[in-house]
Amino acid sequence: MGILARITSAGKSSNKSNESSLSTGGHGIDKNRVLAPTDPTVINPVNAGNWETVRTAPINDTPRYFNKAEADALKAVATQKREEARQAKRAYKALQNLEQSDAQVHANHRKYIKEVADSELTKKRSDATTARHLHALRPEYAKLGFGLDRAESRAQQRIEELKAKIKEKY
Repeated sequence: MGILARITSAGKSSNKSNESSLSTGGHGIDKNRVLAPTDPTVINPVNAGNWETVRTAPINDTPRYFNKAEADALKAVATQKREEARQAKRAYKALQNLEQSDAQVHANHRKYIKEVADSELTKKRSDATTARHLHALRPEYAKLGFGLDRAESRAQQRIEELKAKIKEKY
């Protein structure tokens, strides 16, 4: 559902169970969902990732001589790997920038969510205060209503008395 659709349909639905739960201090905050990773493969204490590394050439654990062809081939591979390392550095820098941007958007979205929650609480406090005030007015309205009922009754009684007098005369 798009944001405009949400805005235009806001307030059309009501969830009584949530209202009841909120009014009794309940919550829907599941710590497992709050702390769930943003991706199943993200690095965290539970998923430390793998500890693999890059190794282009095998370890040369004993001294040895190389011939010209081997030396030339190793030199070519070393030149290629130096260029690939330079490109890998650029790529990892770009990935870091992406992660930082994602984290910035995530943090700002959470700030927004907190503001929405704070604003909702402010609105609900205002609604509750207004409801308490309206409840406090009820006795006065009832008193006014009883007074009007009494006035109507007296007026009707007086009208009946006048009607009776007029009928007596005629």
